[in-house]
Amino acid sequence: MTTTELLVSKTDLAVTRVRQTPAAPLQSGQARARVDRFALTSNNITYAAFGDAMHYWDFFPVQGDDAQGWGSVPVWGFGTVVESACAEVPVGERVYGYWPMASHAVLTPARVTPSGWIDGAAHRAPLPPIYNQYERSSADPFYRADTEDLQALLRPLFATSWLIDDFMADSDFFGARTLLLSSASSKTAYATAWCLAQRAGIEVIGLTSPANVAFCESLGCYSRVLTYEALASLDGDTPSVYIDFAGNAGLRRRIHEHFPNLRYSCSVGGAHVRELGGAKGLPGPRATLFFAPAQAKKRAGEWGAATLVQRLVDDWTSFVTAAADKGWVQVAHSEDPAAAQAAWAQVLAGGNDPRSGQIVRLA
Repeated sequence: MTTTELLVSKTDLAVTRVRQTPAAPLQSGQARARVDRFALTSNNITYAAFGDAMHYWDFFPVQGDDAQGWGSVPVWGFGTVVESACAEVPVGERVYGYWPMASHAVLTPARVTPSGWIDGAAHRAPLPPIYNQYERSSADPFYRADTEDLQALLRPLFATSWLIDDFMADSDFFGARTLLLSSASSKTAYATAWCLAQRAGIEVIGLTSPANVAFCESLGCYSRVLTYEALASLDGDTPSVYIDFAGNAGLRRRIHEHFPNLRYSCSVGGAHVRELGGAKGLPGPRATLFFAPAQAKKRAGEWGAATLVQRLVDDWTSFVTAAADKGWVQVAHSEDPAAAQAAWAQVLAGGNDPRSGQIVRLA
């Protein structure tokens, strides 16, 4: 068996390479899964952009003499166990979880339950548990066989968006009722807007490029949609919160300077990967990185894990139904390594149709 990997240069995300290596024999307790499909979105660009700072490169470290400088970007999707040296994980089992951009992945199932298991590999022990969980599709409350593509594309993004909304409400929106969302056409941004739109008295303003205004308006999630150039038309004295999905350093500074009553600056993503930059010397509040696992851990402690999951599943079901019924996502499939490289380049460039959803298969 051969494993095909799509590797990304850690110093230049536009540079990729395809590597094929013989699959190593399994050790006792391990299982090998075929990665059947995974999604590529701006969320994965964020993983790569913050790969060192947030340890995303550490989930699937690249091995071998030619590994120096190369990383495997984590992705979300579905896999099937094709070989197992773990008695509790049978061959043929289908699971949802976190994968390398590769045709196959070797995992070490631990804490196995009827609903799933974690990857107990030693190198993943220090990493956030939420990323180490693998859900058995046969027992997964999120799972529907006819929406696997949408699950791969939207489910992890929606979980982050839902937790952003919950964090904001938990903090009483920092005393503001106007929220500004950059990169408003991105899936994580409009999922956040969808969650916020369910709350009374909250104005959600989407900021985007001129080409994406019509799409953002069609979603019905935003109170208003403005181009980045129209930022100055907003009343700067309005108490506001900035939720930054773009990571654009220049835009962040413009917002901090224009809104002296900015109550909170929440850094989420890096969709504008070529405009990323530091946040030193900004007027107003410090730009604070949002870490979804921290809010999930807090709510699991307060509500209990079962209640947290049920609330998330209920809202997910409503959201994915709306996304499917209204055609928010048009799925494009890439079925070979060259097509996968092209899909990565397209998502990285950020110029693709906002309705497009890239599903990749390297197996």
